[in-house]
Amino acid sequence: MSEHKNHWKQLELPHHQIWTYSSVYGQFGRSDWAHNVKDAKMNNLRILGAPSRYIQGQGAISSVPEIVSELASSAFVLADAVVTGLLKEDVAGYFEDTGSKAVFSQFDGECTRDEIDRQTEAARRSGCEAVVGIGGGKTIDTAKGVSLSLGLPIVIVPTIASNDAPTSRLIVVYDRQHRISEVLKLPKNPDAVVVDTKIVAAAPPRFLVAGIGDAISKKFEAGQCALTGARNFFDGLPTMTALTLCDSCYSILRRHGIKAVDAVKKGLIDEHVENTVEATVLLSGLGFESGGLALAHGLTRGLTAQPEAQHSLHGELVAWGLLVQLIAEGRDRTFLDDIMSFYLTIGLPMRLSDLGFSDPDARVVSGIAETTKREAPYVANMERALSTARLIDCILELESISSELSV
Repeated sequence: MSEHKNHWKQLELPHHQIWTYSSVYGQFGRSDWAHNVKDAKMNNLRILGAPSRYIQGQGAISSVPEIVSELASSAFVLADAVVTGLLKEDVAGYFEDTGSKAVFSQFDGECTRDEIDRQTEAARRSGCEAVVGIGGGKTIDTAKGVSLSLGLPIVIVPTIASNDAPTSRLIVVYDRQHRISEVLKLPKNPDAVVVDTKIVAAAPPRFLVAGIGDAISKKFEAGQCALTGARNFFDGLPTMTALTLCDSCYSILRRHGIKAVDAVKKGLIDEHVENTVEATVLLSGLGFESGGLALAHGLTRGLTAQPEAQHSLHGELVAWGLLVQLIAEGRDRTFLDDIMSFYLTIGLPMRLSDLGFSDPDARVVSGIAETTKREAPYVANMERALSTARLIDCILELESISSELSV
């Protein structure tokens, strides 16, 4: 590499080393990540990020204390009331067996600034040197918020496979009305993600179905970002690896998803379940963060602003949003019928009524479209420019098509 010494820069993050090429660096050596990202402006850099380690399988949660011991001597463990009741005794036992300290705290159910601040203060008082988040997406994001506030390493343990939050740096913060208020970022991806499929498969099947809905969009959203040159969540261009992961995610879900849902309904864990969980957690997470997002996720801004959609899961909203995106892309009816047949079989939403809207009239549709266009930056990542009027038309077209298929 010596002959290229003046063209390579080693960027160091805790537990990560990224080699990247750019003529703007001019010399070889260490540098601060954020500073160089800003200076380089990422004009032509492809970037992929990932957690330092990913562990999946039945009984994987017992490995958490050992993983934490490589990062710190004690852990602040955050979980909601349900997860605390189900898993606290076991997890505390695993920590005791390794002689490690664990302090447990109960999450109140919504990832707000106030809850992040409350848990941050509890973690500070505990004196713990690492954070462990055990639960669903909002518990995980709150744990990330604590990690961000205190600069502590973090281990993520999802108990459901309903979304792609576990592997990413992103922290989705809501207000007290359960509307997305902001998105924060950790300086790096989690130090470890531990997925115990025995726990995940024991959750109500709706969560796995929602995870499939969240994950199945990534192929198409990253595809739009690649077409438009949109930046991913590392402010770089999607790598071919990220796009390949998104393609694989879609293929795995189409091949294994239906059988995986059938298996968990029967209380079974088989190859279909393991493959589908890996797609919904790992491939989906890497795909969106390093590939980028588009209209399917953008529409969640418009949907969550509507009271009727408050009881829908994130992945259910995204799944519906993907169908709107595919119409906006100009996909033909044969393609739409194929993917919507998959939706029907697996139980994903296709109509606004499936998301809780009892009377989705013109006012509701306009509200969703207007809020999405105004507040969702991902809409700009579509190859075909979308006006509010065009977005309304796409939603109404989906309502018409899905009504025909649902009969």
